[in-house]
Amino acid sequence: MGVAMNIQRLTAFFMWCTIINGVLLVITAIMGTFGLDFVYSIHGKLFMFSRETLSVVFYGFLGLYKMVWLVFNAVPYVALLIIRKKYPSDKA
Repeated sequence: MGVAMNIQRLTAFFMWCTIINGVLLVITAIMGTFGLDFVYSIHGKLFMFSRETLSVVFYGFLGLYKMVWLVFNAVPYVALLIIRKKYPSDKA
């Protein structure tokens, strides 16, 4: 199995990681936009914090998730696409 095959597998792996985590990110953002009152009704009673605190924590989490998604999923996937395009027939 050559380098090109490993790059193809890695590209496929990172493509699916990017898609799955991107979908989870979008679902989380939609739930946070439209369902934060429901989340607060449950977690506000359990942890005794205010609605404003939940908003700050949620949007901080969403921002961190987006940065981690970009750095560990999207950027490696794009880098592998570039490598695959630049060295299409590289055999080891």
